[in-house]
Amino acid sequence: MKGPGVFLAQFMGDAAPFDTLASAARWMAEAGYVGVQIPTWDPRCIDLARAAESQDYCDEIKGVCAEAGVEITELSTHLQGQLVAVHPAYDAAFDGFAPPEVRGRPDARREWAEEQLRHAARASRRLGLDAHATFSGALMWPFVYPWPQRPAGLIEESFAELGRRWRPILDAFDEAGVDLCYEIHPGEDLHDGVTFERFLQEVGGHPRANILYDPSHYVLQALDYLRFIDIYHERIRMFHVKDAELNPTGRSGVYGGYQDWIDRPGRFRSLGDGQVDFRGIFSKLTQYGYRGWAVLEWECCLKHPEDGAREGAPFIRRHMIRRPERAFDDFAAGSDPGLNRRLLGLDQQEDRP
Repeated sequence: MKGPGVFLAQFMGDAAPFDTLASAARWMAEAGYVGVQIPTWDPRCIDLARAAESQDYCDEIKGVCAEAGVEITELSTHLQGQLVAVHPAYDAAFDGFAPPEVRGRPDARREWAEEQLRHAARASRRLGLDAHATFSGALMWPFVYPWPQRPAGLIEESFAELGRRWRPILDAFDEAGVDLCYEIHPGEDLHDGVTFERFLQEVGGHPRANILYDPSHYVLQALDYLRFIDIYHERIRMFHVKDAELNPTGRSGVYGGYQDWIDRPGRFRSLGDGQVDFRGIFSKLTQYGYRGWAVLEWECCLKHPEDGAREGAPFIRRHMIRRPERAFDDFAAGSDPGLNRRLLGLDQQEDRP
């Protein structure tokens, strides 16, 4: 496992030091991070279309990060991925994720988003990256609770359409040699293991369709996030280290009562302030040979982001596990085929008439 890394999306802004990639990367390096995950929709960080076409530009971006003391962990197209599949109920809400020229035009907006994903595949290859973060988008989220009763075939058609939209994008990532990792997230059609499995069926078990594992979103659904690793570890290629808590009351539970984040029973917290069992998570990921990055995604309704970031790097470093090069009891090991047969009583059986 590599790290600690940090996702820059929640930190970038108009004020220094988070107004440029160079200064943000330096700040994160000083805070103890060795990698940064880059949001591709933020022009302060990267020009995605240019990165897709220019190796010189990609080398320049890598150089900016290296000079600051970090490397690029992955690129992210969370906002663009969201626009690959948008139910009409959310058209106005998600239009702000797209450039002005395609707002109010769902088909044009989707075409723009799909092209952004193809740019991301090529840019990732030029940057020497092997994994990419995104969202699946959502056609069926308004129907997540089955009331009124869903018409027969509605969900099946939704997953089929989602597969049709993403299959050519997955092929583009396959051509680039990059895993496309969907963050399993409420509000997305891929929000738990069952929905990921159904999507995987629709794309023919595509080898590039993988998972960005973020336990905070499973805590808020009361999902067993440790067992999730046991089931899906072969598809987990990215890891957001983010904490959360779920404290249901007699008045509100998982759905949150439309309350602000600070008042919801389920809310995100800075690392170490929530309920996530990170010792268990890091142990399981190490057990299954996870080789990707451990990347802080800071989201907290209580703590200042700079404090959360400064605490996050040493927290991740403490939890990372360096695998041993040999078994702890190798000192007592030996190799004697004859002894093995005697211990099993096989030689005695062969001596019998």
